[in-house]
Amino acid sequence: MSLSTPQVILITGASGGIGRACAIALSEAYPKCVLVLSGRRADALRETADACTGPTEIAVGDVSKDEDVASMFEMVTKKYGRLDVLFNNAGVDLLPSTPLEDADMATFRRALDINIMGAVLCTAAAIRLMRTHGGGRIVNNGSIASSAPRPNAAAYTVSKHAVLGLSRSTSLDGRKFGITCTQLDIGNAATDMISHAARGATQADGSVRPEPMMRVENVAKTLVFLAGLGADADVMRMEILAAGMPFIGRG
Repeated sequence: MSLSTPQVILITGASGGIGRACAIALSEAYPKCVLVLSGRRADALRETADACTGPTEIAVGDVSKDEDVASMFEMVTKKYGRLDVLFNNAGVDLLPSTPLEDADMATFRRALDINIMGAVLCTAAAIRLMRTHGGGRIVNNGSIASSAPRPNAAAYTVSKHAVLGLSRSTSLDGRKFGITCTQLDIGNAATDMISHAARGATQADGSVRPEPMMRVENVAKTLVFLAGLGADADVMRMEILAAGMPFIGRG
């Protein structure tokens, strides 16, 4: 199989965790590709950039804010004139283990703004740019929570179900522009956000049990594969999770 070579890839939430691991792997796989690293913390983005082997561009901003997304894509358009791959990876879990009836609704809305509207704003801007040069690929970090929620995780679950709807709509509406969209659902990759599951996570029956974890590099290898697919291939949805973790039959 002959893989294509992307020229410009934008990764949101690139300051650490899955975003950083994916940036490093992509820079090694496609050393001539420009990686645009987006996030809210300039110092952490620079650390990611320093760990990459190829050219990088830092775009500091909040993907839930229209003006920050507009500024980021204006920079990409002016400097590079194209975008081949967008990885909508930025996301938060602001209300872990919180029953819906006890949730602070301002915090709930903030989680939705980042997880949903961040992906919506970046996707809309990416489509506008990608359609000018024949298409591209969008990958959304959806989480396996888009299929099976954890207990007391309504905010995160609602947001990831919405991302699945965005992925499917983008895949459908992007056809006429040569734009594909993949929902990449990830479970128990060893990052700061989910590392607590290795010590113990609440199960559907109320018990707390340690869960298997996988190295985040497995996710990075998956994104490298998706980024390198030819324009004639579309992956609608993919799940990658720690072997043996409770998912099928989770509830």
